[in-house]
Amino acid sequence: MKKNIGNTDRLLRVIVATVFAALYFTDTITGIFGTVLLVLAVAFVLTSLVKSCPLYSLMDVNTG
Repeated sequence: MKKNIGNTDRLLRVIVATVFAALYFTDTITGIFGTVLLVLAVAFVLTSLVKSCPLYSLMDVNTG
C-alpha cells in the first residue's frame, strides 16, 4: 500500500479515535451509534499505524 497519510493527519486520527473510544466505554454513546463509533475508532487507529487510507487512495488524496 502506498503511504498517503501525513503526521498531522495521523495525530488527529488517533485523537478522534481516543475520543470515540472514551465515549463508547463510558456509556455516553450506546447502541448501534456507539458500535459504529467504536468501529470507526479502530479503523482510524489502523490506518494511522499503516500510514495509508484506502478512501484517500480512491479520491487521490495525499496528506503526507
